[in-house]
Amino acid sequence: MQGSKSTLVYNRYDEAGYGNYKEGGIDLKKFIMVGAALVLALALAGCGQKPQTAPQGTEQPPTGMAEQPSPAPGTDSNVSQGAGQNDTNNTNTEEPKLQTVQVELYYTDDNLMELTKVQRDIQFREDKDKYAEAFKQLQVAESGLFSLWEKVILKKASFGDGELHIDIQLPDEARLGSGGEALAIEALKATMFQFDEVRSLELTVDGEQVESLMGHVELEHPMTR
Repeated sequence: MQGSKSTLVYNRYDEAGYGNYKEGGIDLKKFIMVGAALVLALALAGCGQKPQTAPQGTEQPPTGMAEQPSPAPGTDSNVSQGAGQNDTNNTNTEEPKLQTVQVELYYTDDNLMELTKVQRDIQFREDKDKYAEAFKQLQVAESGLFSLWEKVILKKASFGDGELHIDIQLPDEARLGSGGEALAIEALKATMFQFDEVRSLELTVDGEQVESLMGHVELEHPMTR
């Protein structure tokens, strides 16, 4: 009796080709579907446990290190880094070398009778400074001689287009008599016209042209060689 029942189940499966065993047999189709579902579930679970990786082409910063801020749009990081170096280079720019030139300076004696020429070295860094330096040396006389410009205050000495402009302040103690005034003007002209580039000399007092330096001798504007 049992053998005929088994035969019946087998025959039903054989007729359907891929049927269900219902009468005491196993539902093979359902079994296969359940097994496939379990395999798929295990595969998905395994994929979900894999560590996430960063997208290809990007690098994640190491743990504990802060990310460096990105430069603002439109700026060049190389330029910003080099700015400090350029400032350093500008700061370290060498000053012009000190130049030494021998000049002729003119003084007088205590009697204010005539001029005496004295040679002396002056030092300066740029050519535009040599005129002021020569004037300052004109104010310091050699032993036994008298400077006609000792008490005059130099305010400016500038040169351009062949003309040397000297602006002074003239305190009362710097004023001389007629003879001393004439010698002072000649001493200044002889000192400044020794520079070949100086073709004319403009002398002003407190920025103003005056008819006479000390009230005795007419002053030309400008004085020429």
